Amino acid sequence: MPRDESSAQRTAQLRLGRLPGYVRRPDPNRRGGEDGRAYKKGWEVRFTARTEQEIAEIRDLVVAAGFAPARPFFKGQQLIQPVYGIAAVQAYLAAREAVEALARNRRASAGGIPEQSRREAAGPIPEQTRRQTPPGGREAVAEEVVAAATAAATSAAARAALGARDAHLAARKGAGAADC
Repeated sequence: MPRDESSAQRTAQLRLGRLPGYVRRPDPNRRGGEDGRAYKKGWEVRFTARTEQEIAEIRDLVVAAGFAPARPFFKGQQLIQPVYGIAAVQAYLAAREAVEALARNRRASAGGIPEQSRREAAGPIPEQTRRQTPPGGREAVAEEVVAAATAAATSAAARAALGARDAHLAARKGAGAADC
């Protein structure tokens, strides 16, 4: 069954709501207060893209939606595809709202992410096993650890000092034998 032109346009307009972009609106105070020559800002939708291929796809979709895309330009590291006019802004905002509503409905009807949905427990959860704390509590354990570390450091330092003393005595003894 072929679709008519208006349903193709509606579909393209709905797809516009999925595109990344933003809307620029005129300031009514400045527009009404000045003579119309100084303040030129009007209604505009700006679609953002990273590559020229994305810009080409956006332009095709904008044309299919019934709007005239303007010349794309660079802003920072992004390519911007502007579409001017209040009708384009209204269509984009309506499509954006429809896409967000559809996403909310899907989340609500799905009941969350399937892996995270609640399940009934298969059985009771076993108690966690804990290390037995010695008499005196955690403070006693901490004191034992500090004492053991101090003894190890002390014994290592003592061994190093004794080794240095023995080397010194051996060197002295060797020098004394050469003196005689």
